[in-house]
Amino acid sequence: MPNLIALAIPLFFLGLFLELWVARRRKVAVHRLGDVLADMGCGMAQQLAALFSSVALLAGLVALAEHRVCTLPGWAAWPAAFVGVDFVYYWWHRLSHEVNFLWAAHSVHHQSEDYNLAVALRQSVFTTTMFFPFLAALVLLGVPLLQIGVVASLHNLYQFWIHTELIGELGPLERLVNTPSLHRVHHAINPRYLDRNHGGTLMVWDHLFGTYQREEETCVYGMTRPLASYNPLWAQVDGYWYMLRLAAHAPNLREALKVLYKSPDWRAPWFPALAPAPVRDRSQQQKYDPQASPRRRACALAQFTALVFATCGLLYCGASMAATVKLGAVVLIYLALISTCALLEGPRWAARFEAFRWALTAAALAAFVWLR
Repeated sequence: MPNLIALAIPLFFLGLFLELWVARRRKVAVHRLGDVLADMGCGMAQQLAALFSSVALLAGLVALAEHRVCTLPGWAAWPAAFVGVDFVYYWWHRLSHEVNFLWAAHSVHHQSEDYNLAVALRQSVFTTTMFFPFLAALVLLGVPLLQIGVVASLHNLYQFWIHTELIGELGPLERLVNTPSLHRVHHAINPRYLDRNHGGTLMVWDHLFGTYQREEETCVYGMTRPLASYNPLWAQVDGYWYMLRLAAHAPNLREALKVLYKSPDWRAPWFPALAPAPVRDRSQQQKYDPQASPRRRACALAQFTALVFATCGLLYCGASMAATVKLGAVVLIYLALISTCALLEGPRWAARFEAFRWALTAAALAAFVWLR
């Protein structure tokens, strides 16, 4: 089955450019270059990682399908896939806000302090793996793999358009399906909005399980513990590093293990002071926004554009490439993502890292040509 997410990349860019045009027409600022590049960098990292993980995960689902407990009639396959995927997505999404080791992965999607279509692309490299057990349950219940794959992809694509501040409330639809207004609430860190609206397409599960919330006050976006970085690779591991820092202060192994399965809201007497209180309104929020020179911004944008084309090439042609070549290309793109975002942040190590990256790239290209 083709990767529908990869095939939709041109539509993602069309949506981003349209949103930017509308925002400028309305004279509102909903994009910042560094944050947008970080969002897209996380999405690129996730899709490149999936070149390797998706094969193993698909093989696992195929193996489970041979041990399914029942077989659905043909007419029921698509309805069962639609309802089933939406239902298990709700519970994966809700648990990803309620269990620390799941939140460590899902928090990547919530790190942006803006809310625009680029945020929809901000994903964790571990998301597919974390979602695997939930899809596995559907496979064991007899839902066909083809229908699960198509519906899950369309389910993800649907959620792209709801990541925007430019569309207001949509009347009766707010009760039925996920909308930009409802999903703004989900991304907000206002105390009354935390851990609400977990539905993907339908809102029926939020109504049934008591997590539905309408948008009633201006949303503040980000996390209660800000990432304060544009680095898309650091974004992927920050949640796990935070858990390790907490566990290191535990008085014993039992308390340390609680860090894995307790809620992100859990507080123990031995915790260090690592998490600030939630921001209540935008006037109090200090967004992470290092100021880069116009030259650095132009350089970062040009370099990132080249990385987008390189990533698309790998996603579209990676299946026919040797595994070692594909892995080497992914590593080089990852390093380039770090370097590109460093141009906007200006850390002291940026120049040395860029020199190292170009030297490694030249060596890799020379080795590739020589080995051919």
